[in-house]
Amino acid sequence: MKSVKNGKTQVEIAQCDITKEHTDAIVNAANSHLEHGGGVALAISKAGGPIINKESRKYVKNHGTVPTGEVAVTSGGDLQARYVIHTVGPIWGEGDEDKKLYNAFYNSLAKADDLGVKSISFPAVSSGIYGFPKERCAKIFFETIEHYFKENESDLELIRMCLYSKSDYEIFKKVMEERFE
Repeated sequence: MKSVKNGKTQVEIAQCDITKEHTDAIVNAANSHLEHGGGVALAISKAGGPIINKESRKYVKNHGTVPTGEVAVTSGGDLQARYVIHTVGPIWGEGDEDKKLYNAFYNSLAKADDLGVKSISFPAVSSGIYGFPKERCAKIFFETIEHYFKENESDLELIRMCLYSKSDYEIFKKVMEERFE
């Protein structure tokens, strides 16, 4: 694990399984229909139990699909986290991907503050099956955190980037070291 302080907030990167996180909220890399059929979304859905799918379907029925860069919230079901913040990241090649990924991270942080949580764990949104370059994802993640805290009062004490593979961890570690050290 590697970490830096941003004011009172600890920003960490760790090689871990997001479904086992003990943070107040976890972020799900979702599609706009909140159908959790693959990647991180499927893992979160399986670990959290059927309530996450049920609440996701209800959200889409009541509010419509979630636009790219925006968020929706469900309970954490059987997860340790109280909430799952579902964010829709861009598919690499669709256009304006950097801005859309920035919005996905930014709006997830804003929703965490709206919910009053103290800790949140993220996956590397869009960098798996959506094909977003991992190093670029890392740069946008850290840039978003810096901008968010310059523009907002926040009660977040811990922001963790939870990376499943050692190679992804090494990419985020390199970018973090270049940016903060």
